[in-house]
Amino acid sequence: MRQAALNSVYEIAKENKNIVFIGSDLGPGVLEEFKKNIPERFFMEGVAEQFVIGFSAGLAKEGFIPFVNTISTFLTRRCFEQITIDLSLHDLPVKLIGNGGGLVYSPLGPTHQAIDDIAILKAIPNMTIVCPCDAIEMKKLITASIDWPHPMYIRLARGGEDIVTAKTTDFQIGKGLLIRKPLKNLFITCGAMAQKAIKASDNLLEEGIESGVLHMHTVKPLDTEILKKWLPLVDNVITVEEHIRSGGLGTSILEFCNDFLPSQTKNIHRIGLPNKYVEHYGTHDEQQVFYGLTDENLTNAMKEMINNV
Repeated sequence: MRQAALNSVYEIAKENKNIVFIGSDLGPGVLEEFKKNIPERFFMEGVAEQFVIGFSAGLAKEGFIPFVNTISTFLTRRCFEQITIDLSLHDLPVKLIGNGGGLVYSPLGPTHQAIDDIAILKAIPNMTIVCPCDAIEMKKLITASIDWPHPMYIRLARGGEDIVTAKTTDFQIGKGLLIRKPLKNLFITCGAMAQKAIKASDNLLEEGIESGVLHMHTVKPLDTEILKKWLPLVDNVITVEEHIRSGGLGTSILEFCNDFLPSQTKNIHRIGLPNKYVEHYGTHDEQQVFYGLTDENLTNAMKEMINNV
C-alpha cells in the first residue's frame, strides 16, 4: 500500500507541476525515479519532522500541493502543534502520509506503534482522515486528494493486503463504501480491517448467518448519510479498527448515533485496542492475534451478539 501511495504521487507529479514530495529520513531508495526526474520538487529532510510540517505549510501558501511522508507516530505525536497551527489553522491542502498505522511496527515497540494517530488528529479542526484498505483504493485516494482543499492525513497499513475494492468504480473522499450489503448484522471498518471483516462475513455465511461490511475509509468527515441509511436496518453492529477504542472509528460511530440515532447505540460493539501502550514485542501478525484483530474473533463476536439479542 505504501508503494502504491508513493508511486501514485510520482505519477500525478509528472502531470501536475504543483505537486511536491517531502520525506523525512525515509532512506536513499524511496522514490528514486522522482528524485532523478523531478529533483526540484523532491525533498528528503532527514530527522526533522516538525520542520517538514512548517516547510510544507509555506509551500502550500505559495500554491504548491505538498505530499509529506514519514512514520505515523513521528508525524502525529511529534508534530501535533505544527499540524494544528501551521496547517489546520490556515486550512492548507497538505497531504500527510503516515507509514505504519496501528501495530505495523510492532517489533520496534510502543514508540513506533501508531495506535492513537486517528484520535490525535480527529480532534483538530479542518483535518480530514482517510484510511484506505488496499492498493487500488490508495491509488484512487491519491488522485482524488489533489483537489481536496483541506489538510489530510492518509493512514497507511502494512502493505500486501488482499485487493477487495477491485470491483468498485467510485471513490469519494467522505463517502463510505458498502462492500457487502447487510441483512441484520453489519461490520463497520476502516483501513486494512476491511479484509478481516470480509473474511469474518464469509465464515458466518458458512454457518448460514448473513452479515454486511461497510468500509468507512474516511473517518473524518464521517459519511452520515450512509449510516442513516443502513444502521436502522440492522440489529447488530461491530466496529473494527487497528487503533485504541478511544477516539477512533468506533467512537465516531457512537457519537453519530448519540446525535442522530440514539436507540441504535445499545446494539454496537467496538473491537479495537485497549487504551494502553503495547507491553510486549512480536510480529504484526502476532500482535493482531493477541489483541483479537482476527477474522476468527470477529466471527465469534458477531455470533455472541446475535445469541444475546
